[in-house]
Amino acid sequence: MALHLYNSLTRKKELFEPLQAGRVHMYVCGPTVYDYPHIGHAKSYIAFDIINRYLRFSGYRVRYVQNITDVGHLLDSGEDRILRGAEREQVEPMELVERYTAAYFRAMDALNVLRPDISPHAAGHVPEQIEMVQKLLENGYAYEVNGSVYFNVEKWPDYGKLSGRRVDEQQAGARLEINTEKRHPADFALWKRAEPEHLMQWSSPWGKGYPGWHIECSAMAMKYLGESIDIHGGGMENKFPHHDCEIAQSEAVTGKPFVKYWLHNNMVLVDGVKMSKSLGNFTTISDALEKFSGDQLRFFILQTHYKSPVDFTDEAVQAASQGLERLRGAYRKLSERLDRRSEAGAEQMAVMNLTAETRRRFIEAMDDDFNTPLAIGVLFDCAREINKLLDAQQDDIDAALPPVKALFDSLAGDVLGLSLSGEEDGQSAAPFIELLIDLRNAFRQERNWSMADRIRDELQNRGVVLEDSKESTLWRFEK
Repeated sequence: MALHLYNSLTRKKELFEPLQAGRVHMYVCGPTVYDYPHIGHAKSYIAFDIINRYLRFSGYRVRYVQNITDVGHLLDSGEDRILRGAEREQVEPMELVERYTAAYFRAMDALNVLRPDISPHAAGHVPEQIEMVQKLLENGYAYEVNGSVYFNVEKWPDYGKLSGRRVDEQQAGARLEINTEKRHPADFALWKRAEPEHLMQWSSPWGKGYPGWHIECSAMAMKYLGESIDIHGGGMENKFPHHDCEIAQSEAVTGKPFVKYWLHNNMVLVDGVKMSKSLGNFTTISDALEKFSGDQLRFFILQTHYKSPVDFTDEAVQAASQGLERLRGAYRKLSERLDRRSEAGAEQMAVMNLTAETRRRFIEAMDDDFNTPLAIGVLFDCAREINKLLDAQQDDIDAALPPVKALFDSLAGDVLGLSLSGEEDGQSAAPFIELLIDLRNAFRQERNWSMADRIRDELQNRGVVLEDSKESTLWRFEK
């Protein structure tokens, strides 16, 4: 089975065939850096991190561009989000941008989200945006009024083809900027005139101003990925108006299809209600990391398909964490067994078959529109079978175990971005924990049960759970 993905533009699953054989150009709408990133950002960027990882795992050469919006993202009131944040914190706009850009990447690092190949800032690409606006004016798809430039949606019959909204059904309001300068309520700003006191403004052929939100992504995507790109991703809430506007202005400039495959991830809910800053029900990633590890949050998100909503609660993350610990338990048993390998035997074929079947089923799941819940289920099945073999103490399987460990490292580590060794959960304490376990085992051999129990209890109080077997003592963190 080859990779199939759900294309929001055609509203169906399609065979993935990149524009250039062996190469994938992918653009994802990045954060507007006016505040700390929240769990909604985590879900979105983990989803596209998985897509990026799996495409690379599948042998494609990927160029992944994810922008930083630091100007032009307007609130419903028409006010710039960056300026609102700068006013809130009494700092310069670019100071605010630097602060929250750093916070965003720290959060992504904690979630083991790979850095994009290119992270362009909108404010650093104003010349490209001005050039694009000029072409739209020349092509007759835009008009200038009092120093502002708007896209004329009535000149573009396909406007709204992604979201399915018709121009004649769109009225002012509902994220559409109310402005009497516009010929149609759905016309969107390509360039906005700046008042003298406006803190973020650039010189342009139409006077001092700043770019509209939508033009930024088109200009940056085409600069680094070309006029037609393979994949464009973002949240479902960006279909309209943002992505509809991107399509219209980009194709009006080039006369070519802008994006072949549109991918949209779904939202995070809290008790069934959309998580958002405006509702005050959001949780920042940094706050969540005080309760859970990055791996636990990542595993929780991966247990839901990227196109489905996920309800975020502490209880749900804790339940998902128990599943992660089951995988880690099998991985640790496997790692310990590899330290004392014996000669190969007849039973190794069963392990080799399990390895091949696990890889096949995992790829089949991911080829079905990046189905991470199903892929994780495949890993659980493999872990269960490995535990059975290891618990049976069959030494003749040992020679076949290294490929199993390599498989877990590849599928869980490289593709899903999970640390099954638990290193990111505080594994720097591992040598000291191992030392205490050795000391406890010495007390047990001396039948000094009180001291052995004391060590066990003290470790438990600090979140370290011991699991004794005939052969050894395994341990794990419990959060």
